[in-house]
Amino acid sequence: MGLNVRQRLRVRPLYRQHLWHLIMATCMPYTSLLVCCIWIRHSVSLTLSSWYKPVPYKVCPALHHGMGTPLMIHVKARSSPYPESQVERYPVPDNYVSWSIPWAEYEPLDYTADIVRAGPEWADPDFSNPMGRTGITSRGLLGKWGPNHAADPIVTRWKREAGEKVIHEQSGKPILQFVAIKRKDCGEWAIPGGMVDNGELVSATLKREFGEEALDSLTASKHEKDRLRRLFQSIFSNEKAKEVFAGYVDDPRNTDSAWVETVATNFHDDTGDSVGQLDLQSGDDAGHVQWSDIDQKLQLYATHSHFLKRVTEMWGAHW
Repeated sequence: MGLNVRQRLRVRPLYRQHLWHLIMATCMPYTSLLVCCIWIRHSVSLTLSSWYKPVPYKVCPALHHGMGTPLMIHVKARSSPYPESQVERYPVPDNYVSWSIPWAEYEPLDYTADIVRAGPEWADPDFSNPMGRTGITSRGLLGKWGPNHAADPIVTRWKREAGEKVIHEQSGKPILQFVAIKRKDCGEWAIPGGMVDNGELVSATLKREFGEEALDSLTASKHEKDRLRRLFQSIFSNEKAKEVFAGYVDDPRNTDSAWVETVATNFHDDTGDSVGQLDLQSGDDAGHVQWSDIDQKLQLYATHSHFLKRVTEMWGAHW
């Protein structure tokens, strides 16, 4: 039986409504499953920390979360030779870093250091670096496939002379100092930090790594360790902790299958009363440790100089 114009107009919206419900009912389960898989696959699994809240970081566009300035991804992560080896990466031009660019000729070298092969494999090897090609596949010097989580404590104080803040002649801003270590593996200056142990809180890693690398706490006496523990409660408190960065790092150890993600946290002593009591002694992976003035001319390991730039912006200090 035919319908007149008015009846057809009433049926058409109803038909569209039923069609929309049918589409949503069919697609939503698959969409939810896909989103869930992507989240599990690429999320930063540091949620145990009371300080850290997972934040998404853009894949391929050269932006670091929290930096505010664009950076070319995989500068140090494409450098040769690979750290602590004579292994040369497959050369990756800037315009071929992104996985979205087809490159049939790409043949990255398969390399995992012997010291890493001797240890356990913590995850399934089916991972692809979210920022693109590096010229090397497998794990290199990194213990885990996929993200290897690190923590970088940035301990700062004001540079002072006769109790007054030192002002930089050109910028007119006060100068910040930070605890810097000279890495034994590559000789570069860096922020003391390291990998988060399996099941460890990021807050615990920050204290442990700073103690091991900047205070040589591993060889300290029981009395000294007790003193350091009391100092740490003051310096590394939740109230003083300011997150500077969380996410992917352009680390020279990165590969196509394994990479470093870090949480960089600033602990600033405005008066110098707490950190002034620290007896800096290099230990663990550090060849030397010292207070260094923060300045844009500093050449530091990985993207540590960008973390420090963010710290100076937070405190209105010289850069």
